[in-house]
Amino acid sequence: MANHKSSEKRAKQEKVRRMTNKIKTAKTRTSVKALREAITKGDKATALKLLTETQSLLAKLAKSPAMPKQTAARKTSRLAKQVATLK
Repeated sequence: MANHKSSEKRAKQEKVRRMTNKIKTAKTRTSVKALREAITKGDKATALKLLTETQSLLAKLAKSPAMPKQTAARKTSRLAKQVATLK
């Protein structure tokens, strides 16, 4: 438990940041899952629409400490490649 005012504040800030990161990560995961489902079904129109949304969410997540930039770039690249192979 925190013993000083500054450590109490730090603990409070960390809790808020952790929840924010958790919410952003969950939203991104849901979007990636929906995109992969569209790719599996072969629905290119939906996949293209979801790809732009997913790319945006991954970029926002990479800006925060919730996900490393290179991880987001790798995921974006792989998803884009999968969508590009659809007919």
